[in-house]
Parts: sequence; structure tokens; C-alpha cells
Amino acid sequence: MAESVVMLGPQDRVKTTHSLAADQQPEPDTFHFMVVEQTSSRIVGLPPAGFLLVGRSPEADIYLDDPATSRRHAKVMLQGGTVRIMDLDSRNGLRVNGAPLDGACALVPGDVVSIGEVSLILRGRPKPRHARALLDEEALMDRLAHEIERGIEYARPLCVAFIAERPIPERSGVHARARAGSSPALASLLDDAAVAALRERAIRAVDIVGRTAGGELCIVFPELEADEARAAAALALESLAARSPGARAGVAAYPADGCDAETLLAAARDTCRATEPGGVAGGADRVRSLALGDRVVVLADPAMMKLFSLIERLADAHLPVLVVGETGAGKEHAAFAVHHGSSRRAGPFVCVNCAAIPDTLFESEFFGHQKGAFSGAHAAQAGLFERADGGTLFLDEVGELSLFAQAKLLRVLENGRFTRLGEPREREADVRLVAATNRDLAAEVKARRFREDLFYRLSSAVVMIPPLRERPADIPVLARRFLASARERAGKALLAIAPATMLALSRHGWPGNVRELRNAMEYAAASVHGGVVEPSSLPPAVTRGGGGAGAGGDGSAPAPLRADEFRPLADEIQALERQRMREALAAAGGVRVRAAHLIAMPERTFRLKLRQHGLDPGRLDDG
Repeated sequence: MAESVVMLGPQDRVKTTHSLAADQQPEPDTFHFMVVEQTSSRIVGLPPAGFLLVGRSPEADIYLDDPATSRRHAKVMLQGGTVRIMDLDSRNGLRVNGAPLDGACALVPGDVVSIGEVSLILRGRPKPRHARALLDEEALMDRLAHEIERGIEYARPLCVAFIAERPIPERSGVHARARAGSSPALASLLDDAAVAALRERAIRAVDIVGRTAGGELCIVFPELEADEARAAAALALESLAARSPGARAGVAAYPADGCDAETLLAAARDTCRATEPGGVAGGADRVRSLALGDRVVVLADPAMMKLFSLIERLADAHLPVLVVGETGAGKEHAAFAVHHGSSRRAGPFVCVNCAAIPDTLFESEFFGHQKGAFSGAHAAQAGLFERADGGTLFLDEVGELSLFAQAKLLRVLENGRFTRLGEPREREADVRLVAATNRDLAAEVKARRFREDLFYRLSSAVVMIPPLRERPADIPVLARRFLASARERAGKALLAIAPATMLALSRHGWPGNVRELRNAMEYAAASVHGGVVEPSSLPPAVTRGGGGAGAGGDGSAPAPLRADEFRPLADEIQALERQRMREALAAAGGVRVRAAHLIAMPERTFRLKLRQHGLDPGRLDDG
């Protein structure tokens, strides 16, 4: 039976939506869709209330240019902190987490709405859950959150098992929603007799059993490590085997796979989806490693897996690709994946940081020069276009190019020909362009800081990389990988990450994204004492900023200063300024322009203060 729909009046109609810039974070308690299409991806912000039309009609608030999309395909309704979607009797229907939608249903962050070949992934922060008497999904999430808090307070292990009978539709996050009711076989997992059998044969008194709205079974195992929880989940499958022979289970552990209820349950569910009937899988089984030549890209977040699937589709086309994302989010890996997945993989992959090339050197760097073309040109030199011939030229931070440089670049893109400085004849190069930026280029075009014609040349296809703070499943996986790599280079013994440390990592906002996480693990490997990385081994910016933790890094308030600990305020301000500049340089990979942008300091002032504080971008380990 279709769910009832709360209809909103005409006064609640939202006329337009807005695309968020890559460096903007949605406000707390708001929602947005990540829209992944055949040749691009984008973010569409959602209002706190009202409804939006989805379809191919010019009046649609969320316009989808897909042949399978009807003019008025679906309606998205927002009210009271909830998001619902309803099919408007469209020609081809829609799917939510892979299941056909009959009528309407509520959505939660991570749910994937599929319309033809287009995916709309809901992101944002749900409203706090209120406890209820029954262990339905609401009560289950409350109990899980409570157990995680207890695990944090007493440093105790905790695991979650997700059990389903049929293959779980592909999705991107938390828990599935019931669409048109559960199948009779699936319902057998949920009746009183089945739960009684579980409690008698496989579940301890302290274990928590609940159900999701999608009909799957969820068991919370307090005090169990990952291996113990997998054994307990296998025992649970055995007790269900007679009536549910096709059941499968996925197990996620705190803190290795997540430090909050939403992330932990999402990890267990995605792990369950990846296993075979009758099998039990752990968190490591859901991680996907992509070998791109001598690079390895590790993916745990389902949205990132979808984006790299989009990149695989784009790779074979010759069209330019624009990669959009915050500094350090992984734009270069995405660009290299485009190159490696194409027929040009045997050719060169040439990277250039556009922010580091002044106008006076632009033509020489991009197009090359002949001997004697200018003072200091002692020999002929090929430019970037020539060096990338037969391969891919990656323009990192293309939004930093001046209008002068943009005009020169556009001319080459239009006719494919260029001239070395000091040489009369024209040259040609067969180059595919991939550009990346952390700016909203559409807004830059409106502000007349970026040429509109160049923008359309570069953005034939758009791939938007979400920031690390929106990929909580990636944080523990990447942290362990970076730590292992740093430990090997330092020649140290095996290192483990303490639960309190993983909690601090999960709470940090990561303004420098993946690059900042890598630097933090390098720091931890160098500063750790013993075989366990404690919070004290992390950079001060991580434990102090915490993204929700208190100034003490564990949620507690800092201890008050003694009288002899005070010092002149001007000295403290200078020390804080120096520390923030060091952290910005580390997050920006030593690039001054990016670092100045991160802390909103004019570039000229930033360069002056570098000298004043004795900071060298090439050596970020100075005290």
C-alpha cells in the first residue's frame, strides 16, 4: 500500500532551487541532492519547506535532461525537517535505493533516487530522533546512538549486524525505506517466532534487535569486537536458515567503520549488500580499491563509488572534463582516472598548477619558447601542450588564471594550434583537457572574473567531488591506509588507532579534506609513542577543532589557566597567526595562494607574514 502524502498548498511552492558552490557547506539541518547524470554531477540545495517539481519541463525546479524523464516526473516535498518524494504517474517511474516506488515515501540522507540513468542522492543532517517504545527504526537508531555514547565514554567495543534476505538495492548511505511492502519471505525475518528463535539461540540478553523501515533485521552487539560480532551474526543466520535460507549479513564495528549511528548502520548495510546469500562480511569487504597505474584510489563511500563509475563512462569520450571540489578533496585522482580509463592511458599525463604561473611566464610555460626568445632563454623548450601531445593536460585550479591567460588558452582550444615564443611557425598537439577548480566558475563568469566562452569549453562534462566531511565512511578507511603508509616509510612497527583517536578524526571538519587527513596521519606516525596512536599524537588543529568536540579534543572544556601561564595578548595572537598559516600551508600542499585563500588573508599580506614568522612553505615541519 502506498504511503499517505501530506499535500502542501500553492503558497508553499518553491519556484527555484540553487546550486551550491564547491567550497560551500550546506547549513546545518538542511538537505541537498547530489545529482549524478550521464556526463556531469552537481549539487542542488533544498529549501526547509515547500515542494519542488522534478522533470524535463521548463518549469521544473530540478531539471533532468534524460530521455526516460517525464515532463512532470516527481514531486519532492519538505516539511518539518522531513523530505518525501512522490511519483507523478510518470511514464517510466522511479526507484528509491533500487526498489520501484509505488506512490510516495520518506527519504533520509544517503537514499538514492534513480530516474532513468540519473541518480539523486540525498545529503544533509536529519533532525534528532526521539525515543519511542518499540524497536522500530526510530527506536533502533536511538538505542544505537546511546550504545555508541557508552562505548565512547568507557572505551568499549560495539558492532552492528545488518541482515537481509534478498539482495539489497544499491544505495548511498543509511537505512532503506519500505516502498511497496515487504515480500512474504522477507517478512519471515521479522515475525515474533523468528525473533524469539534468535534470542534463544544466537542473541545475548544485552543485544539489541530492531528492524529498518525497509524490512531488514538489525542487531546491535555491545561489548563485541569485529571478529566476535561476525561469529554472532553467522550464528544468527544459522537460526534463520530454515525459514530464510537466502539471508546474508554485514557487520560494522565502532570505531573502525564509523563513530555515529548513521555512519555505522550505513557501513553494515553496504557490507551486507556486497556479500553472497548465507555469507557474513565485515567492514573491509565493502572497500573498493582502484588501481590506476602506479596510483591506488580507495573508495568506501557509496557516493564516491558512483562518481568514479561516472568517470569510467566519461573516460572514453574525448570531451573536456571539469572536476569541481574543495582543496584537497581528491580532484587530481579524479582527473587521472579520466586519463587512465581512456584510450590515451599510454600517453603522458601532464599536470600544471595554474595558480603558480604568473602572466609573464604563461605563454612560455604553456606553448614553449625558442632559444633567445627572451632574456634567460638559453635553450629551446617545449611547452605543456607539446609535452602532453597524445595524452591529457590537467589544469589544476583553472579558476586562478587571469583574464589574459584565459584568452590565450581559449585561442588554442578553438583551433588546436599554438606558437612557441620566438618561433614564426604554428604547431599542433593532440591533447585532451581536464580542468579542476575549487571555485564556483558559473559565479565567476557572472562576476566577469572568468570568461564565459572558456567556461563552456571546459565544462562539457562536470564531476563534483564531495568534501571529506560528507564522506564519513571514507575517514576511518583512509586514516588507516595513510597511517600504514607513513609507518612503513618511517620504518616503525605496526600502529593501531585508538578509539578515542578515531572519534576525534570523525568529529573534525577537515577543511583541508583528504590532504589534511594524510598530513595528520604523517604527523601521528612521527609523534606516536608506543604502538597505539592516541589523540595526543594528532596535530593540535585536529583535536582542538574537532568539528563538534570541545577545546580539549574529547568534548570537555579546556582547563583554566593559572596566573603564571598568562602572557601578553599580542604574543598569543602572533603565535595563533603563525600556527594557522602553517596549518593552511600544510592543507594547501605548500601553495601560498591556496593557503592564503583558506584563511581569507590577502596574498600579499600572506607573503609578508611568511617572512615575518620565518615560515618556509617547502619545510612545514619547522616549529
